[in-house]
Amino acid sequence: MTNTNSSGMTRRAVLGAFAATTITAAPTFSKAAGFLRGSGDIRRLRMYSGRTGERIDMIYWIEGDYIKDAVKEVNHFMRDWRTNQVISMDLRNIDIMAAAHNLLDVNEPYMLLSGYRSPQTNAMLRSRSRGVAKNSLHMKGQAADLRLSTRSVGQMARAAAACRGGGVGKYSGSNFVHMDCGVVRTWGG
Repeated sequence: MTNTNSSGMTRRAVLGAFAATTITAAPTFSKAAGFLRGSGDIRRLRMYSGRTGERIDMIYWIEGDYIKDAVKEVNHFMRDWRTNQVISMDLRNIDIMAAAHNLLDVNEPYMLLSGYRSPQTNAMLRSRSRGVAKNSLHMKGQAADLRLSTRSVGQMARAAAACRGGGVGKYSGSNFVHMDCGVVRTWGG
Protein backbone atom coordinates (compact mmCIF):
# COMPACT_ATOMS: atom_id res chain seq x y z
CA MET A 1 0.00 0.00 0.00
CA THR A 2 1.34 3.42 -0.95
CA ASN A 3 0.60 6.46 1.19
CA THR A 4 -0.41 9.46 -0.88
CA ASN A 5 -1.35 12.95 0.20
CA SER A 6 -4.00 15.16 -1.39
CA SER A 7 -1.63 16.17 -4.20
CA GLY A 8 -1.21 12.54 -5.23
CA MET A 9 2.50 12.35 -4.32
CA THR A 10 3.75 9.15 -2.73
CA ARG A 11 5.73 9.17 0.48
CA ARG A 12 8.75 7.88 -1.48
CA ALA A 13 8.46 10.74 -3.97
CA VAL A 14 8.34 13.30 -1.17
CA LEU A 15 11.37 11.73 0.51
CA GLY A 16 13.22 11.60 -2.81
CA ALA A 17 12.52 15.27 -3.45
CA PHE A 18 14.31 16.18 -0.24
CA ALA A 19 17.06 13.57 -0.47
CA ALA A 20 19.68 15.80 -2.06
CA THR A 21 19.33 18.51 0.57
CA THR A 22 20.88 18.80 3.98
CA ILE A 23 18.73 17.11 6.59
CA THR A 24 19.13 18.13 10.21
CA ALA A 25 16.84 15.56 11.79
CA ALA A 26 18.49 12.36 12.99
CA PRO A 27 17.70 9.34 10.77
CA THR A 28 15.92 6.30 12.17
CA PHE A 29 17.71 2.99 12.36
CA SER A 30 14.81 0.55 12.56
CA LYS A 31 15.62 -1.77 9.62
CA ALA A 32 19.40 -2.03 9.88
CA ALA A 33 20.90 -5.42 9.07
CA GLY A 34 24.29 -7.06 8.73
CA PHE A 35 27.33 -4.81 8.56
CA LEU A 36 25.07 -1.83 7.87
CA ARG A 37 23.54 -1.88 11.34
CA GLY A 38 23.27 1.73 12.25
CA SER A 39 22.49 2.83 8.69
CA GLY A 40 18.73 2.25 8.90
CA ASP A 41 16.04 3.37 6.50
CA ILE A 42 18.01 6.44 5.53
CA ARG A 43 21.74 6.44 4.79
CA ARG A 44 23.58 9.72 5.00
CA LEU A 45 27.16 10.73 4.27
CA ARG A 46 28.74 13.88 5.69
CA MET A 47 32.25 14.88 4.62
CA TYR A 48 34.42 17.81 3.79
CA SER A 49 37.65 18.09 1.86
CA GLY A 50 40.51 20.16 3.20
CA ARG A 51 42.07 19.97 -0.28
CA THR A 52 39.17 21.45 -2.26
CA GLY A 53 37.16 23.21 0.47
CA GLU A 54 34.06 21.31 -0.65
CA ARG A 55 31.47 19.90 1.75
CA ILE A 56 28.82 17.26 1.30
CA ASP A 57 25.90 16.31 3.52
CA MET A 58 23.98 13.83 1.47
CA ILE A 59 21.20 11.33 1.99
CA TYR A 60 22.07 8.81 -0.70
CA TRP A 61 19.82 5.85 0.17
CA ILE A 62 16.20 5.70 1.30
CA GLU A 63 14.25 2.56 2.18
CA GLY A 64 16.31 0.18 0.08
CA ASP A 65 17.03 2.42 -2.90
CA TYR A 66 20.15 4.36 -3.81
CA ILE A 67 19.36 7.86 -5.03
CA LYS A 68 21.07 8.19 -8.40
CA ASP A 69 21.70 11.96 -8.29
CA ALA A 70 22.99 11.79 -4.72
CA VAL A 71 25.38 8.95 -5.58
CA LYS A 72 26.60 10.94 -8.58
CA GLU A 73 27.34 13.87 -6.27
CA VAL A 74 29.21 11.59 -3.82
CA ASN A 75 31.28 10.24 -6.75
CA HIS A 76 32.21 13.77 -7.79
CA PHE A 77 33.09 14.75 -4.24
CA MET A 78 35.36 11.70 -3.82
CA ARG A 79 37.13 12.27 -7.15
CA ASP A 80 40.91 12.39 -7.56
CA TRP A 81 41.33 16.09 -6.79
CA ARG A 82 44.79 16.15 -8.34
CA THR A 83 43.57 15.08 -11.81
CA ASN A 84 39.87 15.93 -11.39
CA GLN A 85 38.99 12.38 -12.56
CA VAL A 86 35.67 10.96 -11.36
CA ILE A 87 34.67 7.29 -11.26
CA SER A 88 31.76 5.44 -9.71
CA MET A 89 32.72 4.74 -6.14
CA ASP A 90 31.84 1.28 -4.87
CA LEU A 91 28.59 1.68 -2.97
CA ARG A 92 29.64 -0.98 -0.49
CA ASN A 93 32.42 1.32 0.71
CA ILE A 94 30.08 4.30 0.95
CA ASP A 95 27.79 2.11 3.08
CA ILE A 96 30.67 1.10 5.35
CA MET A 97 31.66 4.74 5.81
CA ALA A 98 28.07 5.74 6.64
CA ALA A 99 27.54 2.81 9.03
CA ALA A 100 30.82 3.48 10.86
CA HIS A 101 29.92 7.17 11.19
CA ASN A 102 26.56 6.23 12.70
CA LEU A 103 28.20 3.84 15.16
CA LEU A 104 30.48 6.66 16.29
CA ASP A 105 27.42 8.75 17.19
CA VAL A 106 29.01 12.00 16.02
CA ASN A 107 27.65 14.99 14.09
CA GLU A 108 31.06 16.07 12.82
CA PRO A 109 31.56 15.29 9.11
CA TYR A 110 34.44 13.10 8.04
CA MET A 111 37.45 14.89 6.62
CA LEU A 112 38.17 13.08 3.35
CA LEU A 113 41.90 12.77 2.80
CA SER A 114 41.73 10.40 -0.14
CA GLY A 115 38.88 8.76 -2.06
CA TYR A 116 39.42 7.76 -5.67
CA ARG A 117 43.03 7.87 -6.88
CA SER A 118 43.95 7.68 -10.54
CA PRO A 119 46.79 5.28 -11.39
CA GLN A 120 49.00 8.35 -12.01
CA THR A 121 48.24 9.81 -8.57
CA ASN A 122 48.73 6.46 -6.88
CA ALA A 123 52.12 5.99 -8.60
CA MET A 124 53.22 9.49 -7.54
CA LEU A 125 52.16 8.89 -3.91
CA ARG A 126 53.79 5.44 -3.95
CA SER A 127 57.09 7.01 -5.04
CA ARG A 128 56.92 9.24 -1.94
CA SER A 129 55.68 6.74 0.68
CA ARG A 130 56.07 3.07 1.51
CA GLY A 131 52.49 3.08 2.86
CA VAL A 132 50.84 3.31 -0.57
CA ALA A 133 49.92 -0.05 -2.12
CA LYS A 134 50.82 -0.69 -5.76
CA ASN A 135 47.34 -2.08 -6.45
CA SER A 136 45.52 0.21 -4.04
CA LEU A 137 41.76 -0.18 -3.76
CA HIS A 138 41.63 3.62 -4.02
CA MET A 139 42.25 3.13 -7.77
CA LYS A 140 39.05 1.04 -8.01
CA GLY A 141 36.93 3.48 -6.00
CA GLN A 142 36.77 0.97 -3.17
CA ALA A 143 38.61 2.86 -0.40
CA ALA A 144 38.70 6.10 1.53
CA ASP A 145 41.09 7.64 4.03
CA LEU A 146 39.16 9.56 6.68
CA ARG A 147 39.70 11.64 9.80
CA LEU A 148 37.53 13.00 12.62
CA SER A 149 38.80 15.57 15.11
CA THR A 150 36.37 14.43 17.83
CA ARG A 151 37.18 10.72 17.64
CA SER A 152 40.49 8.91 17.89
CA VAL A 153 41.95 6.74 15.17
CA GLY A 154 41.29 3.76 17.46
CA GLN A 155 37.62 4.66 17.92
CA MET A 156 37.13 5.15 14.18
CA ALA A 157 38.91 1.89 13.36
CA ARG A 158 36.82 -0.07 15.88
CA ALA A 159 33.59 1.33 14.40
CA ALA A 160 34.68 0.49 10.84
CA ALA A 161 35.85 -2.99 11.86
CA ALA A 162 32.50 -3.63 13.58
CA CYS A 163 30.85 -3.30 10.17
CA ARG A 164 32.78 -6.37 8.97
CA GLY A 165 32.55 -5.11 5.41
CA GLY A 166 36.20 -4.79 4.39
CA GLY A 167 39.65 -3.63 5.36
CA VAL A 168 40.41 -1.16 8.12
CA GLY A 169 43.83 0.42 8.48
CA LYS A 170 44.89 2.55 11.44
CA TYR A 171 47.42 5.27 10.69
CA SER A 172 47.84 6.80 14.12
CA GLY A 173 50.98 8.73 13.19
CA SER A 174 49.12 10.50 10.39
CA ASN A 175 45.80 10.60 12.29
CA PHE A 176 43.53 8.84 9.80
CA VAL A 177 41.71 5.59 9.18
CA HIS A 178 41.58 3.73 5.87
CA MET A 179 38.24 2.02 5.13
CA ASP A 180 37.73 -0.24 2.14
CA CYS A 181 35.28 -2.85 0.87
CA GLY A 182 37.93 -5.45 0.03
CA VAL A 183 38.83 -8.50 2.11
CA VAL A 184 37.90 -8.14 5.78
CA ARG A 185 41.19 -7.43 7.60
CA THR A 186 42.81 -4.91 9.92
CA TRP A 187 46.31 -3.44 10.16
CA GLY A 188 48.27 -0.58 11.59
CA GLY A 189 48.75 1.01 14.94
